[in-house]
Amino acid sequence: MSSTKLRSCDVYIGFHGAGGALPRVCKWLKSELELQGIASFMADRARYSDTQSHEVADRIICSVTFGIVVVTMASFLNPFSLEEIRFFAQKRNLVPILFDTEVLDIAEMFDDKFEGKEGVEAFEGLMRCHEFKLETDESNWRNCVSRTATVLQWKLGRRCSGEKENQGVEYLPFPRNPHFVGREKELSEIEGMFFGRAEDVEVLECPRGSMTTGESSGVSDGFADEDSDTVRISNGRFISLDLRRCKQPMLEAFATETSSGKGRSIQKQRSKRKKSRFRCNSKSHGNVSVICINGISGIGKTELALEFAYRYSQRYKMVLWIGGEARYLRQNILNLSMYLGLDISAEAEKERGRIRSFEEQEFDAFQRVKRELFRDVPYLLIIDNLDNERDWWEGKDLHDFIPRNTGASHVIVTTRLPHVMNIQPMPLPQLSFPEAVTLMKGKMKEDYPSEEIEVLRKFDGRLGGLSFGLWIVGSLLSELMIAPSVLLETVDQISLNDNMLALGANVDSLWQHNLFLIKVLVFCFALMDRVKGGSLALRMISAGSWLAPAPMSSTLLAAMASKLPTKANSIQLWGESLKTALLCGTHCFLAPQARKTEVESALLLVKLGLARKTTHHPGFWIQFHPIMQLFGKIRGGLAPATAAASGVIRSGDTSVYSDHMWASAFLVFGFKSEPPVIQLKAVDMVLFIKKIALPLAIEAFVTFSRCGSALELLKVCTNILEDAEKTLASRIQDLKQGPLCWKKKLQTNNHADDEFIWQEVTLLKATLLETRAKLLMRGGLFDSGEELCRTCISIRTVMLGHDHSHTLAAQETLAKIVRYRSKI
Repeated sequence: MSSTKLRSCDVYIGFHGAGGALPRVCKWLKSELELQGIASFMADRARYSDTQSHEVADRIICSVTFGIVVVTMASFLNPFSLEEIRFFAQKRNLVPILFDTEVLDIAEMFDDKFEGKEGVEAFEGLMRCHEFKLETDESNWRNCVSRTATVLQWKLGRRCSGEKENQGVEYLPFPRNPHFVGREKELSEIEGMFFGRAEDVEVLECPRGSMTTGESSGVSDGFADEDSDTVRISNGRFISLDLRRCKQPMLEAFATETSSGKGRSIQKQRSKRKKSRFRCNSKSHGNVSVICINGISGIGKTELALEFAYRYSQRYKMVLWIGGEARYLRQNILNLSMYLGLDISAEAEKERGRIRSFEEQEFDAFQRVKRELFRDVPYLLIIDNLDNERDWWEGKDLHDFIPRNTGASHVIVTTRLPHVMNIQPMPLPQLSFPEAVTLMKGKMKEDYPSEEIEVLRKFDGRLGGLSFGLWIVGSLLSELMIAPSVLLETVDQISLNDNMLALGANVDSLWQHNLFLIKVLVFCFALMDRVKGGSLALRMISAGSWLAPAPMSSTLLAAMASKLPTKANSIQLWGESLKTALLCGTHCFLAPQARKTEVESALLLVKLGLARKTTHHPGFWIQFHPIMQLFGKIRGGLAPATAAASGVIRSGDTSVYSDHMWASAFLVFGFKSEPPVIQLKAVDMVLFIKKIALPLAIEAFVTFSRCGSALELLKVCTNILEDAEKTLASRIQDLKQGPLCWKKKLQTNNHADDEFIWQEVTLLKATLLETRAKLLMRGGLFDSGEELCRTCISIRTVMLGHDHSHTLAAQETLAKIVRYRSKI
């Protein structure tokens, strides 16, 4: 390493320890400092194997501006850590971080007459420099790393980024569930697989032999492999920071104290206080980076992942959550660039000096996200509800998105698939009966009598232990304030429609194996049909079920529901038992709220457990469970699908409703071999393409480099407009050639309307052709772009005139394509 590079380091990070947590945090700190422009060097000198490595580390230590020493109890049993603390303390540039220990714990060692001059000097220097109180344990890793980076920026006179200490948690889609029950075993198992939990030890690790014989295993950030387990015997010498010459270690008294029973007793006492909550004997624990939680729909996979994310969020720089549905997975992964601060736009390609193919641009966009996500900075990525291992758009395997080496990051996948990426899945069992009772009791504090507890046992059995069903039952009991026996009797009286069962059997096995859950959902729908705001809530479910499995605002849901008739969803299931259920007490449930009607209806869905409130702001946002979306689709038919597309047109905004705009595009156009679900009139199709499809394609291409998907969407739109153009032209021709009386009768309405719509369709087609030409030019497809652009010019010349601004703009685009092609 050149002398210039040695002098360029701003900070030295010294630590000692072989555990997984300590090196993980130190690497995280080093990466965070370098991200802020602070050159850093990290080393555990006790593992160095030769004099040359020690000599280089010595030069770096002497040249840096500040020295960070991550102090553990093992640091005071290690001569190299003591030397670093003493050296930096003498220079008054020490920044100590107490890792999983406290000042009182260290002081105990010396109160017990822990002898050794070097140790005492190190402790005194540590106390003099401990002004910022940088202390960390498992509960505040992220805060400590962020605060340390801020302190170093301030000390070095750099501009502070003002990063939020709690960043990451706000990127979770749902607030933490205060009624989460059970799953402690699964949470501990995930923690153990990610971080590892060693057996309780009686003494801390200490290289006693290396202190007296010179043995060590070498690593250095930049000089040796940090992950190497090779132990080489050196000549037993190291560089003295004080004397700048080779010498034998002068810590005989310190090493003797370390070997004594008194030293072990101190460690034994500390070990008892910090006893591990998880004991793991498996060799794979602590080395796993991807975990797959599988189970049937509604069993509680999402709840488990959410609880883990909130409970262990401080161990990660950021917690990222994306939906795993195949149609949206590619876009969801690229959306991470916004949280990671990355620019993956196609605009960046202009600066590379050459035109790259669309495949290269898309690949590079994914690589940039992957490089940032899977490195030494720890992120937690949760892929919820993965429904296919292959991408829907291009059929790429999940391995293309998640590499085998995820760096310091961890990935949790929740899925109904039996296997994902050849990973041994973690099957999620049902909750135990006591846990199920706790979930069904929900907010109710009173205990049920024994006979009602037996009724709850029947609920648990007939719902198959599904957490989703149990939560709905608990919501009904607490909101209606009725006894479980009354609710069970009411639900039992509901008879299901044969047509609904037939449709459901073709879609999901849930209809065949859990009919009681379907009855509970039908009861909820019947209940909403009779309460204030319930009619709007029913229409919200029917229309919202056709959009993406993502958060929806109450404003969007109301816009979709307004396109459906008020009584279209009425359910007549009113028997005596159901009337009794309502009369037993719904005053709390039906209490008027000082809110907008749309918010009141969305809140009603949350109260019944049919939807979940999300963390999106501003406004009131909810998300439906996949079971509810499936139920809403089967029950509502195709009319709500048309209402969903119309609502998106009214509320469409690519920055807010991107997923739902794609969902509406699937409904209107269909892609690949899938036919469209709904048919729009020509005038509605023009509006949909203008407000939804065209902005969506441009955003996908320009912002996220989704070149193939954007061009395919624009091509589909062009083909549909061409068909509509031919149909309208044929109708206009028929009207002109019809009998005179027929022409006079319709001349002022149908004929004029068709001509106007035909003009709009033709001009919009020209806009799509020009847009496609511009995008094709960015991928070097000049011939195709030129052909489309010439067609656009012809249309606009005929429709608007040669001198119209739109025609001139298309001519300028054509000239640009010709210039670019001539250069290449």
